[in-house]
Amino acid sequence: MREKGIFEKIVDREIPANIVLENDEFMAFHDIAPKAPIHVLIIPKKWVKDFNGVNADLMGKMSEFILQLVDTLEVRESGYRLVTNIGTDGGQEVPHLHFHLLAKRKLEANFG
Repeated sequence: MREKGIFEKIVDREIPANIVLENDEFMAFHDIAPKAPIHVLIIPKKWVKDFNGVNADLMGKMSEFILQLVDTLEVRESGYRLVTNIGTDGGQEVPHLHFHLLAKRKLEANFG
């Protein structure tokens, strides 16, 4: 049986987090090591390892949630970066699907 991960512990309120937005299926909270003035992690509450496990229904609902989040953060017009890492080579450190939303500073186009 798989051990409960850090994001699941946050969802279950076993670990504190600075939550920005939440509904029955998703949660968004500030990253503990921000790379921009706004750096929020967006997760499904139900465990999905990474983007390879996403289906159209989940992605549609998550997209709606993310758009609510950008309005809550007031960054829709100024812009933001939305990224997910998949697997070891992709830089994924936590095996739970999550998107990083970074905003409120000019972000470089360099992805290397």
